[in-house]
Amino acid sequence: MRLSYDKLHFLQQTQGTTRRVTFRAVGVADGHWHTLVLAVTGRYAILTLDCNAPLELQMEKPFPEDLDTKGSTFFIGSRRRWNGLFSGLMRQLVLWPGSDASTRLCPASDPRLSVLLVPQVLLYLSIKPPANQLPLYPYEAEVRISLRTPPICGSTEEGQLWLSPLQRALYLCDGIMWITVLHEKERLDYLEDHQDVFTSSETFDVEVFHIPFQGIFIATANRDSSLGSAIYRWTNGRFEQYQNIRTYNAQAWKFFTVGNKSFLVVANSRAASPGEREFSVIYKWSERKLRFVAYQMLHTYSARDWEAFHIHHEAFLAVANHRQGEMNHNIDSVIYKWNPNTKMFEVNQTIATSGAYDWEFFTIGPYYFLVVANTFNGKSTDINSAIYIWTGGSFQTLQLITTFGAVDWEMFQIGGRVFLAVANSQQLDDAGSVLYTINSTIYELNITSQRFVKFQDITTSSALDWEFFTVGDDKFLVVANSYDGKSYSLNSVVYRWQGYEGFVPVHSVRTNGCRDWEFFRSADSSYLVSSSARTAFSKVLKLKTY
Repeated sequence: MRLSYDKLHFLQQTQGTTRRVTFRAVGVADGHWHTLVLAVTGRYAILTLDCNAPLELQMEKPFPEDLDTKGSTFFIGSRRRWNGLFSGLMRQLVLWPGSDASTRLCPASDPRLSVLLVPQVLLYLSIKPPANQLPLYPYEAEVRISLRTPPICGSTEEGQLWLSPLQRALYLCDGIMWITVLHEKERLDYLEDHQDVFTSSETFDVEVFHIPFQGIFIATANRDSSLGSAIYRWTNGRFEQYQNIRTYNAQAWKFFTVGNKSFLVVANSRAASPGEREFSVIYKWSERKLRFVAYQMLHTYSARDWEAFHIHHEAFLAVANHRQGEMNHNIDSVIYKWNPNTKMFEVNQTIATSGAYDWEFFTIGPYYFLVVANTFNGKSTDINSAIYIWTGGSFQTLQLITTFGAVDWEMFQIGGRVFLAVANSQQLDDAGSVLYTINSTIYELNITSQRFVKFQDITTSSALDWEFFTVGDDKFLVVANSYDGKSYSLNSVVYRWQGYEGFVPVHSVRTNGCRDWEFFRSADSSYLVSSSARTAFSKVLKLKTY
């Protein structure tokens, strides 16, 4: 691009041939600031100066759809014999692929001093206009307006926009999935029954995960060892069975990645045959078979949960060993570390636990934490659960919190505040009396004391899980109430954050022996999945918003 006194020249040099397009009567050499936008698409070059009417010229040959700039040199503001040296004044230079920047600059209160603000979502995307198409002015990347299900988003659609009036949102395809650019804030209205996912047997846990280029999946941890557990894939707005895996009274699944590899680990709570050792199994996603295949077996003791996490780019797995045999609940749970040489997990640390049921990993600033839900010590459920902090290459005890048959911890943040919610399942004392309708507690981190302190008690009935989720600007917690001492058919409750009031109940959902809640978003809506330890189906609820 070259400037003369009253002309602007756009030059293309390909294979030793120079082609020129000249815009005439362009007065920019007048000693004043000017905002100049040159957009090139197909056979057209469009010049917009100071937000005035665009000037459009047709070129002999179309501009290349893909322009490889690797190894290229840009001469900016060079002048004749000072070629390669900047010899002018420039406030801002933006090279923006796939769009005409004038639509973001104009109109402007002072068009000569317009500044282009590039949205964050566009900073890391290579946007390309659709092949063999020339969009009409303003020559933006292709916009799709649809009231139907989301259009396909793949490598050929990368950079395309999808405007959904139904969802009142604008999405951008990043080559894999639609990501939100603009979205009107949603408010939760009510929960709608969407699907019953029929399982081989009762389900103790549901794990929701996403595999690039494959979509959304759930893995159900099913009780019946003879029938195994299943993986379901989200297809056309519903879950369909995708793969069945042999498990042994499975209690939980955990999806995780190491580098660019995807894994799924199951917590088996019994052995394949009586008298044999118990093993939990790590499965690896096969890009060739498009299935999970057995990768590594780890010796566990009535495993209840797995937690996967990374510390300083190193991968770890923590297993909650519940008991050894039928009576010994005071055993070690194990933290494994990925060995990049053997490409296997190896024991890194053991931690003494009492009927461990759950691990929750979280970070606060530069610090790493693990909290364990201790359920039973052989005599009572009124015992301490522990928070550990990573220091010196291992986890050390930071704080003990009294819990009552703790089964789950959920960490979440609201603003700059950090919370931990514990699901207390039952209060069993040494005398043998049992209470199921008790308080589960939310704790908040006190920065001054560096301890978690009680924030709110919520009455629950043998609570087995908490799930935190957001809808728009609203924050929610849903609890899995499973048993009140008389019945398994209970209301599980959705609570909404209301600031000083804490969490208040806003919705009740009828459940039967509810064990787990999982929240996920698809391209079209948000959903909650609940599992049942009493019936052979899990329920998918759609979050209706306004």
